[in-house]
Amino acid sequence: MVLDTLGYETVEVYRFHHNTSENEMDYIVQEYPVALIYNGISHAVMMATPADLEVFAKGFSLSEGIINSLNELYAIEMNQNELGIQIEMTISSRAFIALKQHRRMMVGRTGCGLCGIESLKQLYLDLPSISTHLKPSWLNQIPSAMAQLKVRQTISELTGGAHAAAWVVNGQIIALFEDVGRHNALDKLLGYLAEQKLDVGDGFVVMTSRASYELIRKCAQYNIALLATISAPTSMAIEMAKKLNLTLASFCRGDKFVLYSQ
Repeated sequence: MVLDTLGYETVEVYRFHHNTSENEMDYIVQEYPVALIYNGISHAVMMATPADLEVFAKGFSLSEGIINSLNELYAIEMNQNELGIQIEMTISSRAFIALKQHRRMMVGRTGCGLCGIESLKQLYLDLPSISTHLKPSWLNQIPSAMAQLKVRQTISELTGGAHAAAWVVNGQIIALFEDVGRHNALDKLLGYLAEQKLDVGDGFVVMTSRASYELIRKCAQYNIALLATISAPTSMAIEMAKKLNLTLASFCRGDKFVLYSQ
């Protein structure tokens, strides 16, 4: 049974060292196609780790602007077949009409170009400037949060193959989600924040990945003021963070980080 698992499984491997090999079992991160369906119409298929799928679907729906709040998500049902996993959602009439009108405006992921948009203007379409105020103390909390991040990643510790996104309040990680895709991990976290009705003015996001533009878009959509990542930012991520008033810190390693926008 794959549907909504712990996110990892075991496989038989042959481990080589110098001129010897050893047969053993190893942990690998799970990756499956997950179709997101709204009112009977398939909208997107994401390659994702099948853990925490309900908060993933909620977070994706919010971060992509498909719904404005969870009040517009009436029902959610998950099914699995031989091809993958289907998440069927029933959303409000308003949200569904808007979705049908803007289906071609969903921005693609890094690695495939800007899939599905018709003009450069659509890159910033409907993205509000962030109104959440940055608390100066958050910057001092980044090193501690990153240290906690490393020891809290269950799937990554076993497999070495998952990204993590975590929510930090008063310097402590209070929620963490993992996925083979960095944007999926963030969507899971955003879905959890919405589900638990947590105040985005109380904390910030830390992630194990590089900072690419789609992470900036998702944080902006959810009005998050600070994103801190372990690896490098892209030029588009920096430009977008500045335009949307998001504070971006990257290369967060040890007690050091680089602030690219504030």
